[in-house]
Amino acid sequence: MIRFLSARALRLLAVLLFASLLIYLSVYLAPGSPLAVLSGGRSLTPEQIEGLSAHYGLDEPFLTRYGNWLVGVFRGDLGDSLIYRQPVSTLIAQRTGTTALLVGYSSLLIVLGGLTLGVTAALRGRLLDVSIVATTGALAAVPPFVAAVTLVTLFAVGRSWFPVFGSGSGLVDQLWHLTLPAVALALASIGFIARVTRTSVMEERGREHVVIAQGRGLPGWRVLRRHILRNSMIPVTAAVGITVPSLIAGAVVIEQAFGLNGLGSLLVQSVLNKDLAVVQAVMLLLVAAFTIVNMSVDLVLPLLDPRMRARS
Repeated sequence: MIRFLSARALRLLAVLLFASLLIYLSVYLAPGSPLAVLSGGRSLTPEQIEGLSAHYGLDEPFLTRYGNWLVGVFRGDLGDSLIYRQPVSTLIAQRTGTTALLVGYSSLLIVLGGLTLGVTAALRGRLLDVSIVATTGALAAVPPFVAAVTLVTLFAVGRSWFPVFGSGSGLVDQLWHLTLPAVALALASIGFIARVTRTSVMEERGREHVVIAQGRGLPGWRVLRRHILRNSMIPVTAAVGITVPSLIAGAVVIEQAFGLNGLGSLLVQSVLNKDLAVVQAVMLLLVAAFTIVNMSVDLVLPLLDPRMRARS
Protein backbone atom coordinates (compact mmCIF):
# COMPACT_ATOMS: atom_id res chain seq x y z
CA MET A 1 0.00 0.00 0.00
CA ILE A 2 2.89 2.35 0.79
CA ARG A 3 4.44 1.67 -2.61
CA PHE A 4 1.07 2.32 -4.24
CA LEU A 5 0.68 5.68 -2.48
CA SER A 6 4.27 6.64 -3.24
CA ALA A 7 3.81 5.87 -6.93
CA ARG A 8 0.62 7.94 -7.00
CA ALA A 9 2.31 10.85 -5.24
CA LEU A 10 5.21 10.80 -7.71
CA ARG A 11 2.80 10.67 -10.62
CA LEU A 12 0.86 13.60 -9.17
CA LEU A 13 4.07 15.62 -8.81
CA ALA A 14 5.11 14.81 -12.40
CA VAL A 15 1.70 15.84 -13.75
CA LEU A 16 1.78 19.12 -11.84
CA LEU A 17 5.31 19.94 -13.02
CA PHE A 18 4.40 19.25 -16.64
CA ALA A 19 1.16 21.21 -16.28
CA SER A 20 3.01 24.15 -14.72
CA LEU A 21 5.37 24.26 -17.72
CA LEU A 22 2.49 24.18 -20.21
CA ILE A 23 0.57 26.84 -18.28
CA TYR A 24 3.55 29.18 -18.04
CA LEU A 25 4.45 28.64 -21.70
CA SER A 26 0.89 29.30 -22.90
CA VAL A 27 0.69 32.50 -20.87
CA TYR A 28 4.14 33.54 -22.06
CA LEU A 29 3.19 33.06 -25.74
CA ALA A 30 -0.23 34.71 -25.40
CA PRO A 31 -0.61 37.99 -27.34
CA GLY A 32 -0.47 41.24 -25.41
CA SER A 33 1.88 42.51 -22.75
CA PRO A 34 1.49 43.18 -19.03
CA LEU A 35 3.07 46.57 -19.67
CA ALA A 36 -0.12 47.70 -21.39
CA VAL A 37 -2.02 46.95 -18.18
CA LEU A 38 0.57 48.61 -15.98
CA SER A 39 0.56 51.75 -18.10
CA GLY A 40 -3.23 52.04 -18.08
CA GLY A 41 -3.21 52.65 -21.83
CA ARG A 42 -0.77 55.57 -21.60
CA SER A 43 2.36 55.72 -23.72
CA LEU A 44 5.57 54.97 -21.85
CA THR A 45 9.05 56.25 -22.42
CA PRO A 46 11.82 53.73 -23.14
CA GLU A 47 13.22 54.36 -19.67
CA GLN A 48 9.87 53.59 -18.04
CA ILE A 49 9.46 50.43 -20.11
CA GLU A 50 12.95 49.32 -19.13
CA GLY A 51 12.31 50.05 -15.46
CA LEU A 52 8.98 48.21 -15.32
CA SER A 53 10.40 45.24 -17.25
CA ALA A 54 13.31 44.98 -14.84
CA HIS A 55 11.06 45.35 -11.77
CA TYR A 56 8.66 42.58 -12.84
CA GLY A 57 11.31 40.37 -14.47
CA LEU A 58 9.81 40.75 -17.95
CA ASP A 59 13.22 41.26 -19.54
CA GLU A 60 14.58 37.90 -18.39
CA PRO A 61 14.76 34.75 -20.58
CA PHE A 62 11.82 32.35 -20.52
CA LEU A 63 13.54 29.57 -18.59
CA THR A 64 14.80 32.01 -15.97
CA ARG A 65 11.33 33.48 -15.48
CA TYR A 66 9.77 30.02 -15.33
CA GLY A 67 12.37 28.79 -12.85
CA ASN A 68 11.88 31.80 -10.58
CA TRP A 69 8.10 31.36 -10.70
CA LEU A 70 8.34 27.62 -9.97
CA VAL A 71 10.65 28.21 -6.99
CA GLY A 72 8.19 30.78 -5.70
CA VAL A 73 5.32 28.30 -6.05
CA PHE A 74 7.18 25.72 -3.94
CA ARG A 75 7.77 28.43 -1.34
CA GLY A 76 4.12 29.44 -1.35
CA ASP A 77 4.81 32.74 -3.11
CA LEU A 78 2.55 33.00 -6.17
CA GLY A 79 3.53 36.57 -6.99
CA ASP A 80 1.50 39.77 -6.96
CA SER A 81 -1.50 40.73 -9.05
CA LEU A 82 -0.94 43.57 -11.50
CA ILE A 83 -4.60 44.60 -11.39
CA TYR A 84 -5.59 44.12 -7.76
CA ARG A 85 -2.17 45.07 -6.31
CA GLN A 86 -2.44 42.20 -3.84
CA PRO A 87 -0.59 38.91 -3.35
CA VAL A 88 -2.08 36.24 -5.62
CA SER A 89 -2.35 33.83 -2.69
CA THR A 90 -4.61 36.32 -0.90
CA LEU A 91 -6.90 36.66 -3.93
CA ILE A 92 -7.15 32.89 -4.33
CA ALA A 93 -7.88 32.38 -0.64
CA GLN A 94 -10.74 34.88 -0.88
CA ARG A 95 -12.28 33.11 -3.89
CA THR A 96 -11.63 29.41 -3.23
CA GLY A 97 -14.46 28.97 -0.72
CA THR A 98 -17.19 29.93 -3.21
CA THR A 99 -15.89 27.62 -5.94
CA ALA A 100 -15.32 24.73 -3.52
CA LEU A 101 -18.84 25.09 -2.09
CA LEU A 102 -20.35 25.28 -5.59
CA VAL A 103 -18.52 22.17 -6.78
CA GLY A 104 -19.28 20.29 -3.55
CA TYR A 105 -22.98 21.23 -3.71
CA SER A 106 -23.15 20.12 -7.35
CA SER A 107 -21.34 16.87 -6.57
CA LEU A 108 -23.84 16.06 -3.82
CA LEU A 109 -26.75 16.70 -6.21
CA ILE A 110 -25.11 14.52 -8.85
CA VAL A 111 -24.53 11.57 -6.52
CA LEU A 112 -27.96 11.70 -4.84
CA GLY A 113 -29.93 12.47 -8.01
CA GLY A 114 -28.00 10.13 -10.30
CA LEU A 115 -28.09 7.15 -7.93
CA THR A 116 -31.77 7.62 -7.07
CA LEU A 117 -32.89 7.89 -10.70
CA GLY A 118 -30.61 5.08 -11.87
CA VAL A 119 -31.59 2.57 -9.19
CA THR A 120 -35.28 3.44 -9.58
CA ALA A 121 -35.12 2.94 -13.35
CA ALA A 122 -33.37 -0.42 -12.98
CA LEU A 123 -35.68 -1.86 -10.31
CA ARG A 124 -39.13 -0.48 -11.15
CA GLY A 125 -41.60 -1.13 -13.94
CA ARG A 126 -40.95 -0.61 -17.62
CA LEU A 127 -43.01 2.57 -17.92
CA LEU A 128 -41.05 4.30 -15.17
CA ASP A 129 -37.81 2.96 -16.61
CA VAL A 130 -38.55 4.38 -20.06
CA SER A 131 -39.58 7.73 -18.58
CA ILE A 132 -36.40 8.04 -16.52
CA VAL A 133 -34.19 6.97 -19.43
CA ALA A 134 -35.78 9.57 -21.69
CA THR A 135 -35.50 12.28 -19.02
CA THR A 136 -31.87 11.55 -18.15
CA GLY A 137 -30.97 11.39 -21.84
CA ALA A 138 -32.40 14.87 -22.30
CA LEU A 139 -30.60 16.15 -19.19
CA ALA A 140 -27.26 14.77 -20.34
CA ALA A 141 -27.55 16.80 -23.55
CA VAL A 142 -28.19 20.17 -21.86
CA PRO A 143 -25.08 22.43 -21.70
CA PRO A 144 -24.55 24.21 -18.36
CA PHE A 145 -25.03 27.72 -19.79
CA VAL A 146 -28.39 26.71 -21.34
CA ALA A 147 -29.46 25.19 -18.02
CA ALA A 148 -28.36 28.39 -16.24
CA VAL A 149 -30.45 30.65 -18.50
CA THR A 150 -33.48 28.36 -18.22
CA LEU A 151 -33.31 28.11 -14.43
CA VAL A 152 -32.87 31.87 -14.02
CA THR A 153 -35.86 32.52 -16.30
CA LEU A 154 -38.11 30.03 -14.50
CA PHE A 155 -37.16 30.31 -10.83
CA ALA A 156 -35.38 33.66 -10.40
CA VAL A 157 -37.05 36.06 -12.81
CA GLY A 158 -40.40 34.28 -13.21
CA ARG A 159 -41.00 33.15 -9.61
CA SER A 160 -38.45 35.14 -7.57
CA TRP A 161 -37.70 32.03 -5.52
CA PHE A 162 -33.92 32.34 -5.81
CA PRO A 163 -31.48 35.25 -6.23
CA VAL A 164 -29.91 35.83 -9.62
CA PHE A 165 -26.50 37.22 -8.67
CA GLY A 166 -24.06 37.03 -5.78
CA SER A 167 -22.68 34.37 -3.46
CA GLY A 168 -24.46 35.34 -0.23
CA SER A 169 -23.03 35.56 3.27
CA GLY A 170 -23.18 32.83 5.88
CA LEU A 171 -23.57 29.14 5.10
CA VAL A 172 -27.38 29.05 4.79
CA ASP A 173 -27.51 32.20 2.67
CA GLN A 174 -24.67 30.91 0.50
CA LEU A 175 -26.45 27.61 -0.10
CA TRP A 176 -29.58 29.52 -1.07
CA HIS A 177 -27.63 31.69 -3.53
CA LEU A 178 -25.76 28.67 -4.92
CA THR A 179 -28.80 26.43 -5.44
CA LEU A 180 -29.55 27.50 -9.01
CA PRO A 181 -25.85 27.56 -10.03
CA ALA A 182 -25.31 24.11 -8.49
CA VAL A 183 -28.36 22.65 -10.25
CA ALA A 184 -27.31 24.21 -13.58
CA LEU A 185 -23.83 22.75 -13.17
CA ALA A 186 -25.11 19.32 -12.09
CA LEU A 187 -28.01 18.63 -14.48
CA ALA A 188 -26.05 17.07 -17.35
CA SER A 189 -23.94 14.98 -14.96
CA ILE A 190 -27.04 13.74 -13.10
CA GLY A 191 -28.33 12.35 -16.39
CA PHE A 192 -24.98 10.68 -17.11
CA ILE A 193 -24.59 9.10 -13.65
CA ALA A 194 -28.23 7.92 -13.69
CA ARG A 195 -27.69 6.07 -16.97
CA VAL A 196 -24.45 4.48 -15.75
CA THR A 197 -26.13 3.44 -12.49
CA ARG A 198 -29.13 1.94 -14.29
CA THR A 199 -26.93 -0.11 -16.62
CA SER A 200 -24.69 -1.33 -13.79
CA VAL A 201 -27.59 -2.33 -11.51
CA MET A 202 -29.37 -4.18 -14.33
CA GLU A 203 -26.20 -6.11 -15.14
CA GLU A 204 -25.71 -7.09 -11.49
CA ARG A 205 -29.32 -8.26 -11.19
CA GLY A 206 -28.61 -10.94 -13.77
CA ARG A 207 -25.43 -12.27 -12.16
CA GLU A 208 -25.34 -15.89 -11.08
CA HIS A 209 -24.58 -15.15 -7.43
CA VAL A 210 -27.60 -12.80 -7.25
CA VAL A 211 -29.89 -15.46 -8.71
CA ILE A 212 -28.53 -18.02 -6.22
CA ALA A 213 -29.04 -15.62 -3.30
CA GLN A 214 -32.64 -15.02 -4.38
CA GLY A 215 -33.17 -18.77 -4.74
CA ARG A 216 -31.97 -19.32 -1.18
CA GLY A 217 -34.80 -17.13 0.02
CA LEU A 218 -32.73 -14.19 1.27
CA PRO A 219 -34.74 -11.02 1.87
CA GLY A 220 -34.94 -8.75 -1.15
CA TRP A 221 -33.46 -5.76 0.65
CA ARG A 222 -30.46 -7.82 1.73
CA VAL A 223 -29.83 -9.11 -1.80
CA LEU A 224 -30.14 -5.57 -3.11
CA ARG A 225 -27.77 -4.08 -0.55
CA ARG A 226 -25.09 -6.77 -0.33
CA HIS A 227 -25.06 -8.30 -3.81
CA ILE A 228 -26.46 -5.79 -6.27
CA LEU A 229 -25.74 -2.26 -5.07
CA ARG A 230 -22.33 -3.03 -3.59
CA ASN A 231 -20.94 -4.48 -6.83
CA SER A 232 -22.71 -2.02 -9.11
CA MET A 233 -21.08 0.90 -7.29
CA ILE A 234 -17.67 0.10 -8.79
CA PRO A 235 -18.36 1.47 -12.31
CA VAL A 236 -20.56 4.19 -10.81
CA THR A 237 -17.71 5.38 -8.58
CA ALA A 238 -15.40 5.46 -11.59
CA ALA A 239 -17.99 7.50 -13.51
CA VAL A 240 -18.34 9.94 -10.60
CA GLY A 241 -14.56 10.24 -10.52
CA ILE A 242 -14.61 11.33 -14.16
CA THR A 243 -17.58 13.66 -13.72
CA VAL A 244 -16.72 15.59 -10.56
CA PRO A 245 -13.38 16.98 -11.81
CA SER A 246 -15.14 18.26 -14.93
CA LEU A 247 -17.28 20.44 -12.66
CA ILE A 248 -14.18 22.48 -11.87
CA ALA A 249 -13.97 23.57 -15.50
CA GLY A 250 -17.74 24.01 -15.80
CA ALA A 251 -17.75 26.26 -12.75
CA VAL A 252 -15.99 28.94 -14.82
CA VAL A 253 -19.07 29.34 -17.05
CA ILE A 254 -21.56 29.10 -14.20
CA GLU A 255 -19.76 31.66 -12.02
CA GLN A 256 -19.81 34.13 -14.90
CA ALA A 257 -23.51 33.50 -15.58
CA PHE A 258 -24.54 34.04 -11.95
CA GLY A 259 -22.01 36.68 -10.98
CA LEU A 260 -20.34 34.52 -8.35
CA ASN A 261 -17.15 35.68 -6.69
CA GLY A 262 -15.19 32.48 -7.28
CA LEU A 263 -12.03 31.23 -8.95
CA GLY A 264 -13.74 30.91 -12.33
CA SER A 265 -14.74 34.56 -12.51
CA LEU A 266 -11.29 35.56 -11.21
CA LEU A 267 -9.67 33.53 -13.99
CA VAL A 268 -11.82 35.12 -16.71
CA GLN A 269 -11.19 38.65 -15.42
CA SER A 270 -7.46 37.99 -15.15
CA VAL A 271 -7.25 36.62 -18.70
CA LEU A 272 -9.06 39.68 -20.06
CA ASN A 273 -6.75 42.03 -18.12
CA LYS A 274 -3.53 40.10 -18.87
CA ASP A 275 -2.94 39.59 -15.16
CA LEU A 276 -0.43 36.80 -15.80
CA ALA A 277 0.49 35.90 -12.21
CA VAL A 278 -3.17 35.31 -11.32
CA VAL A 279 -3.88 33.31 -14.50
CA GLN A 280 -0.91 31.02 -13.89
CA ALA A 281 -1.76 30.44 -10.24
CA VAL A 282 -5.48 29.79 -10.76
CA MET A 283 -4.90 27.43 -13.68
CA LEU A 284 -2.30 25.48 -11.72
CA LEU A 285 -4.66 25.24 -8.76
CA LEU A 286 -7.49 23.94 -10.99
CA VAL A 287 -5.19 21.34 -12.55
CA ALA A 288 -4.02 20.26 -9.09
CA ALA A 289 -7.61 19.89 -7.86
CA PHE A 290 -8.55 17.92 -10.99
CA THR A 291 -5.58 15.57 -10.53
CA ILE A 292 -6.08 15.07 -6.80
CA VAL A 293 -9.74 14.15 -7.24
CA ASN A 294 -8.83 11.58 -9.89
CA MET A 295 -6.14 10.12 -7.66
CA SER A 296 -8.58 9.93 -4.75
CA VAL A 297 -10.98 7.90 -6.89
CA ASP A 298 -8.13 5.55 -7.80
CA LEU A 299 -7.58 5.02 -4.07
CA VAL A 300 -11.27 4.37 -3.35
CA LEU A 301 -11.86 1.82 -6.13
CA PRO A 302 -9.62 -0.88 -4.59
CA LEU A 303 -11.63 -0.60 -1.38
CA LEU A 304 -14.79 -1.52 -3.32
CA ASP A 305 -13.23 -4.26 -5.45
CA PRO A 306 -11.01 -6.80 -3.63
CA ARG A 307 -9.48 -7.89 -6.96
CA MET A 308 -8.15 -4.38 -7.59
CA ARG A 309 -6.88 -4.23 -4.01
CA ALA A 310 -4.96 -7.47 -4.52
CA ARG A 311 -3.36 -6.18 -7.71
CA SER A 312 -2.45 -2.91 -5.99
